[in-house]
Amino acid sequence: MEDLKLLLNELKSKSFFKANELCVIGCSTSEVIGQRIGSVGSMEVAQEIFEALKEVEHETGTSFVFQGCEHINRAITIERSNFNPLTMEEVTVIPDVHAGGSLSTYAYRHMQDPIVVEHISVPRGIDIGQTLIGMHIQHVAIPERTSVKQIGEAIVTIASSRPKKIGGERAKYI
Repeated sequence: MEDLKLLLNELKSKSFFKANELCVIGCSTSEVIGQRIGSVGSMEVAQEIFEALKEVEHETGTSFVFQGCEHINRAITIERSNFNPLTMEEVTVIPDVHAGGSLSTYAYRHMQDPIVVEHISVPRGIDIGQTLIGMHIQHVAIPERTSVKQIGEAIVTIASSRPKKIGGERAKYI
């Protein structure tokens, strides 16, 4: 999956990935292989993506979390070690290819100690196949432009965030 490797290398060169931060990944493997979102799913594609992300995780110190599909309300699969009970609520669901999506299912099966949380608020994310990760990106979301626009046949959208500017015209900002 050359497109994915190019994208991840470009993001690494831009210092997109930060140590000790979470990055949400939304992915339609159906879209990657040129089908309609939620229609066929591919555990093989999920495996390739997951393994590439694990490599980036090891190199950068960022931790990836995986958004499920709409059938589990876009819940997030995370490692228990990243769980924060003050900001996250664990839910009782196990992602499945047909109710959660292939990537979150693959992640759940291959993480050390996975759990699923209903909602998360993270500073950055990668959306492969228009899975709508925006609900999990901190305010204020900022689009990140890259030369790689697609992974396979799936449109890729990258987002980071910045703190809100409040206080009006008399306020001072950093």
